[in-house]
Amino acid sequence: MDLAFLHPLYEHPGPWASVYVGSSAPSESMAHERSLTAAAVSHELAEQGADEATCRAVHRAVEELRHDAEPHGRAFFARDGQVVLDPPLTSPPPANQAFWSPLPRTAPLLELAGEDPVCLVAYVDRRGARFELRGALGGEDAGAVAGRQWPLHRTSTADWSERHFQLRVENTWEHNAAEVADALAVCQEETRADLLILVGEDRERHAVRDRLPQPLLDRVVEAPHGAGSRLLDEDVERVRAEHVRRRATDEIERFLAARSPDAEGRPGAVEDVAELVEAAREHRIDELLVRPEGPDTHRALWVGEDPDQLAVRRTELRTLGLAEDHVLSARADDALLRSVVTTGAPAISVTAAAGATEREVPVGGLGALLRWK
Repeated sequence: MDLAFLHPLYEHPGPWASVYVGSSAPSESMAHERSLTAAAVSHELAEQGADEATCRAVHRAVEELRHDAEPHGRAFFARDGQVVLDPPLTSPPPANQAFWSPLPRTAPLLELAGEDPVCLVAYVDRRGARFELRGALGGEDAGAVAGRQWPLHRTSTADWSERHFQLRVENTWEHNAAEVADALAVCQEETRADLLILVGEDRERHAVRDRLPQPLLDRVVEAPHGAGSRLLDEDVERVRAEHVRRRATDEIERFLAARSPDAEGRPGAVEDVAELVEAAREHRIDELLVRPEGPDTHRALWVGEDPDQLAVRRTELRTLGLAEDHVLSARADDALLRSVVTTGAPAISVTAAAGATEREVPVGGLGALLRWK
């Protein structure tokens, strides 16, 4: 998950209010339900010590969700009476949650607003194709391509003139498949779609796939449905979920392989909290892996205002020139996420890969692939 959108959260000191709110089904009582939710989360923040101005800002933002079209809800991050960031969620939270803490409570975003693969669906037939973008937040038309319109159908006779006609039919099909493949490649580049779903009859799907550029083939999924109807949402969601699971599994396999030291005796991956902290301070985390239910995720680390100021023991921060009265306690997952955001490294929740390995990885819930250059 690219975390660049979180930068505004680390441009100001805390404490921070972090709120996760799901969307309600449209109903006549939606406004009343939103008011109750707004009151509940702002009350919870006040109980945790949040200032009145920040509680009011969150209350107002949550109430305004009744005008929001986001299907799964939003997260709100607020401080000093102002909502600084309110990203939409791609999955609904299990319950409405509110946190008041020294650092923004961003770790839940890895699952609730995490990888959101966009699918470019191509409805293919012998005449061409129409394209549609589909994601967690809905779909939209993405254009169409029309190939040669004649001839398209074979005949059943076998004289020499008909064989010539059949060859022209074959040439038309091949030409149209090439036109669709070219247009699909251009559309993927423009939309940066993560997956390409080919919908249509076997021959037409395979003809288009065979003509796609080699780098795109790993993104292709074929759906054996007729081209005339819209692909069902559950079919798209299945493809998206499989992509997320496969990516998480791939990252775990990379992590397991990288734990062995290289020729210079340096590991390519670590999962011990002290080693993770050291790697974060030295900007050596290439990707952070988080298993949210792991015990180390909520382990307390000591942090300062600078993302590089983090330590397992409070006294360690003295060596970084930080006075003890400027030291705060924060969750390990949130502290490490702040570090990787500021260094431009990605992070991923590996929950989707559950069951793909024989044991829990990373063991404590936190791990990192490292860079040494």
